[in-house]
Amino acid sequence: MIPEKILWKVYAGALGAVTTIVSQKVVEGVWKYVTGDEETPEPNDPEVSTVKAISWALASGIGIAGSQLLMHRFVNKRWMKFSSVNPITGKSLGDEDDD
Repeated sequence: MIPEKILWKVYAGALGAVTTIVSQKVVEGVWKYVTGDEETPEPNDPEVSTVKAISWALASGIGIAGSQLLMHRFVNKRWMKFSSVNPITGKSLGDEDDD
């Protein structure tokens, strides 16, 4: 039988991959809607303005990083409900801390 922790890592990895793909498509759609451009800019293209390249990098970075953060928090909360262990600290939810 596969250990639970490995199953949760596979679950988080698969959910992370799907989240990245979906959030990339959402960011591209929002970019096209807001700017009216038919395509997203290629930031490495010297013909694309620096402002547009930086704007695209920031928009895509914030969109994808934000969705990944939300996805990891979702998975970690599910893990805590399932196992009663904080996946970040490794502490049992019933442990008292003397700090």
